[in-house]
Amino acid sequence: IGTKMIMLGSRMAQQRHAIPPPLKTEEDYIPYPSVHEVLGREGPFPLILLPQFGGYWIEGTNHQLSGAPDSPPTPVPGTRVKLEGNHTAKIYRKHFLGKEHFNYYSLDPVLGHLVFSLKYDEQEHLHLLLRTRARTLHDVVPISCLAEFPNVVQMAKLVCEDVNVDRFYPVLYPKASRLILAFDEHVLSNHFKFGVIYQKLGQTSEEELFGTTEESPAFTEFLDVLGQRVQLRDFKGFRGGLDVTHGQTGSESVYCHFRDKEIMFHVSTKLPYTEGDAQQLQRKRHIGNDIVAIVFQDENTPFVPDMIASNFLHAFVVVQLEQGGTQGTLYKVSVTARDDVPFFGPPLPDPAVFRKGPEFQEFLLTKLINAEYACYRAEKFAKLEERTRAALLETLHEELQARSQAMLGLGPDDERPDNGGAAPGFFESFKVGRGGPAGPSPPHAALRGSASLPPPPSALLVPGKSPSRRRPGPLGSRRSSAIGIESIQEAPAGRDGSAAADGSSSTHSSPESHRIPDRCCSWHRDRRHGDRRALEWGGNTWGLEGMGLVRQGNRVAPVWGDSKTRWHGDRVTSGSHGDWRTLRWCSSRTG
Repeated sequence: IGTKMIMLGSRMAQQRHAIPPPLKTEEDYIPYPSVHEVLGREGPFPLILLPQFGGYWIEGTNHQLSGAPDSPPTPVPGTRVKLEGNHTAKIYRKHFLGKEHFNYYSLDPVLGHLVFSLKYDEQEHLHLLLRTRARTLHDVVPISCLAEFPNVVQMAKLVCEDVNVDRFYPVLYPKASRLILAFDEHVLSNHFKFGVIYQKLGQTSEEELFGTTEESPAFTEFLDVLGQRVQLRDFKGFRGGLDVTHGQTGSESVYCHFRDKEIMFHVSTKLPYTEGDAQQLQRKRHIGNDIVAIVFQDENTPFVPDMIASNFLHAFVVVQLEQGGTQGTLYKVSVTARDDVPFFGPPLPDPAVFRKGPEFQEFLLTKLINAEYACYRAEKFAKLEERTRAALLETLHEELQARSQAMLGLGPDDERPDNGGAAPGFFESFKVGRGGPAGPSPPHAALRGSASLPPPPSALLVPGKSPSRRRPGPLGSRRSSAIGIESIQEAPAGRDGSAAADGSSSTHSSPESHRIPDRCCSWHRDRRHGDRRALEWGGNTWGLEGMGLVRQGNRVAPVWGDSKTRWHGDRVTSGSHGDWRTLRWCSSRTG
């Protein structure tokens, strides 16, 4: 009994420890000291102070040079200075675009609209790229790791186990890659705008920051590090929302072209100043709508992130002039961002002190761009991006579906050609171009070797060789039943180049739709009209009516209008089928 009581007490103690502590409110926190309290103490002061109730993180708090001040550490170009961004958005352009691959679409009851791209490379790897409304998933799977070659649904499950669809539908639109690429890269941008705030000694409020009109020599020198001064009137580059026509946002600004990206800086002292406006809305409406801003400090006055009330500003890079450098200008750097903004590189060195030069410019601009990319992952921007992505993906899905159906001539009933709607699809145009029947559909003939399979829908049967290039490997030798294209088949060819046919042919025809014949070598009756002939099918004359056949010995040349065509070497031959004949076209019997 004693042992059981001890065990019971131990379990109760574990349960008590498992209860989470109650959530804290602002009243439970010990507030950080205010900027005025800190300024009342003896310096030096940090570059950044946290707001009294937190909500931000800080990087780069050590600025004490341990060695000689003439040799501060600087980042090594090409190693740590790296642009981060959304690399998944570049995968389709890098690995799929311009290469043989397959695109599919489907609709998942939970994941929503899906667009799936797959590629089989020569190293026997499957490149899989699955787009959902939440994110894009990418994986590379070696074929050797799979027990058997998967179908498309199974491939999608390799990337995301939550996929729950019966099939994927192939994208047949020739320009689909452009649409898919535009969706993938909608999150990428080569244009950036950053705020630049000049903080003078003792300035601790938003009104004081935006009310500064003069520029110190140190601030002017720092602006030259960021970029070049440009006149806004008739400026042809990225303007970042500034007025380049009427001069309502100032006469000049700072602009930079960095790694194929254009950057426009909203400099507080160069934006219009309005007398009597304490808030300086003409300045705040630009800087307050930026996501990342630079704060330049002439002297040692801390910056607090909540000094500026803004729903957009999420990250600040604070730069302070380092006094006493004998070998050039030095800058101390600290970074702060809201708690839900993930850390972004390149990391600041320790101590976070830089010498003025191209290395510092590269580091600073890279840090700013990466900061904006990281801010997009904060809760507020992430929700907005998810809604935008879901809407764009739905539009892409509908576009791929509609255009693929249009290629097959399978659009909605009110858009079919016989209802006076959309133009004929690809296969309809193909039949007309080959002289297909305009009346009842031709009879079906069975394909050799397909007796055990149901006859494929003739609207999906492509005569002759497939236009897609076949290549070795699993994708070139098998078709998956999960992708909905198993009914697209090639007509096999015989030794003499003619299409293979069984001894008997079906005479059944469906009046419901115009179809391409089940085989390329369908038999027609050759009807004479003097020296002119026409092909007759099921009692209807079609296709080559009015075409004259000019004889030259045992050879004929079709004449259309007044010109002989290029088929001079073709012959009209009759086989062992009585008066049934075929037109031999380039040594192959045609339909």
